[in-house]
Amino acid sequence: MTTPAAPIRFLLTPPLGEVKEHVRAELFSRALTQKLGRPVVVELAPSFEALERELVEGRVDLAWATAEQCTAFEPQARAVLRAVRSGLWYYHAALVCRADAPLTLQTLKGTRAAWVAPRSTGGHLLPARHLMARGLPPADTFSEQRFHGTYRKALLAVLEGKADVASIYSSHPEENTVRAYLAEHVGAEERKLIPFDFTEPTPADGLIFTMRMAEAEVAALVSVLTTLAGNGAGLEPLLGLFDSEGFVLSSKPRPPPRTARRVEYLAADLDARERCMRLWTPTGTAFGRDLRQAEGRPLEEVLGPEAGDALVALARAARHSGVGGRVEYRLEVEDETRWYAAEATVRAPTTETGSPTTALLVRDVTELRVLEEELYRLASFPLLHPEPLIEVGPGGGLHYANPAAHLAFPDLLVRGARHPLVEAAQAWARRGAAVGESPPMVQLGGRHWELSVSPLVEPEGLRVFAKNVTARKQVEAQLFKADRTAALGSLAAAVGHEMNNPLAYMLANLGFAREELARLKAALRKEGHALAGDVDDVEEALSESLEGADRLKGIVQDLRMLSRAPLEHHETVEVVPLLEHALSLVQGELRHRARLEKDFRPVPPVAGDDARVGQVFVKLLRNAVQAMSELDAPRNVLRVATYTGPAGEVVVEVQDTGMGMPPEVLARLFEPFFSTKPASTGLGLSVSHAIVTSLGGTLRAESREGVGTTLTVILPAALSSPSGRGTE
Repeated sequence: MTTPAAPIRFLLTPPLGEVKEHVRAELFSRALTQKLGRPVVVELAPSFEALERELVEGRVDLAWATAEQCTAFEPQARAVLRAVRSGLWYYHAALVCRADAPLTLQTLKGTRAAWVAPRSTGGHLLPARHLMARGLPPADTFSEQRFHGTYRKALLAVLEGKADVASIYSSHPEENTVRAYLAEHVGAEERKLIPFDFTEPTPADGLIFTMRMAEAEVAALVSVLTTLAGNGAGLEPLLGLFDSEGFVLSSKPRPPPRTARRVEYLAADLDARERCMRLWTPTGTAFGRDLRQAEGRPLEEVLGPEAGDALVALARAARHSGVGGRVEYRLEVEDETRWYAAEATVRAPTTETGSPTTALLVRDVTELRVLEEELYRLASFPLLHPEPLIEVGPGGGLHYANPAAHLAFPDLLVRGARHPLVEAAQAWARRGAAVGESPPMVQLGGRHWELSVSPLVEPEGLRVFAKNVTARKQVEAQLFKADRTAALGSLAAAVGHEMNNPLAYMLANLGFAREELARLKAALRKEGHALAGDVDDVEEALSESLEGADRLKGIVQDLRMLSRAPLEHHETVEVVPLLEHALSLVQGELRHRARLEKDFRPVPPVAGDDARVGQVFVKLLRNAVQAMSELDAPRNVLRVATYTGPAGEVVVEVQDTGMGMPPEVLARLFEPFFSTKPASTGLGLSVSHAIVTSLGGTLRAESREGVGTTLTVILPAALSSPSGRGTE
């Protein structure tokens, strides 16, 4: 079993947040992997300093570096390739200012400089050295120096009056060339800027091949990269990653480069009968055939039917339509499958009696076709990403939103910069995030969205991924609720135990005091004593105290119910009689508020405790009655129903036509101590929930504002014993 080769680590300078740089880097790594036969992994360094640190510590095989770094590391590198621009492998820097505020080296004193970055050669180091050599140290010359991160931002600072001078690279030290580079960064605004001085040339930025790579691999890659722009493989667009038109090897002697694979390229002029008037290829061969004696012969005969049929058909179609055409086709050439792209253009006759001719261009696009699959995969990522993705400008204006974003946030276009998603992302970006800080969260329409925000530099703005974490939040809430309920249960057990004894003798003493006071009052009245009337007030106060103590006893019992373990021994409980009894207890309140509708269908008994199950029914019925206003008594309905579920379980429904509950209240309905009633302890429904769940059942609530609420109790049917009775 062969061990796979370790990937070549290729480090690039920071991409400044541009998506196109990430895509280009990925495609470039695929192209090199295909050419070299060994994986090439491209990484984007977070800063120029980080890239240099990786080079110094020997953790990188290949690096795209600044001109300064290439010069510094060339002595200990296997090879250095310099980028070629405008036919040159070196460049200058131009100092520029506003056209309406011209400067010279003599008038620079006291002005403000806008530089690109501390390690930027053309945007800082080269002009700084140039000024030092002329006795103008930047620290003493400029009243202010600021780094703006990109050429565009530095030039805009000058245009907006925030700075007086900036610097930009230029292949030639003359104004027209500089203007072309200025236009790339600021468009038509370039006419408002003017160069006033040029630096000496410096070798261009380029690629550093470190000593971690073997000489044979360096030779292979040097051959690939130095012939990338002229081998006809259709891979020239990859050079856009380096803003370059090619590479040249530095003067240091290197191993001889490996010969690049020849890629087929064919151009032909055909007459009206598809005969070759002229035919040219770089090698004199194509499709495995010798084409040096092609003039005057039919194209199909020259190329053979397999290669020629498609081209003849294309030429005829172009001649008949008069608009040209293009076709891609596949051929087996020398036992290898290759893809070709052919274009046909019709040329007007040169004489009045002549016939139109057809120009034919055929290129081998096999390698480009392989890379297109990666391009489509990368390009379709924002479009097909299942989670919402948006890009916004500095002011919150929407630049892009994928279909998932429009689906999740239908009001995104309408609300624009005022959409909560955009506002949260901008607030996060303005504030800045500490290391390890949780990402921002937005809650919309009952769903929770976790945002991943990253800045964009060119164009300036933010990219925001929104991940739906509603399910996770619900689980977290349930876990938190379970932990809190467990803590409350432990607290309730301790408090209930500590309060139970004092309450017992408090109730006993209050009862004894009231009885004795009643006896004393009777004796005083018999004697006609004047204090008999005062005793009435004391007796009333004692009665209120006793009522309060009874209420406190009920609260303690509810607290203890939260912590009580399920009963190990259950009785057989008939549900319908318990419901009838519970209804009789709330009948006094019910008759003034609503009409009762009963739908009691036969249900099996359940295993439980009469008192506890009855307590649940009374609480649910009383809550339902109190949810309905006396003012709407004619239309209010309390519906109570029982039926057997599909699995044999007992279902009890209590439905009211009250005002209903909003979602945020419904979500907390069974939490201990939560209540919307000022005088309530908030324990009634939580205790009911605890009782039902301890019996192996469920208690759930459904509610709509303005419609009403339905509380449903589901209890498992009791298992019949051999004697026909439930378990004792």
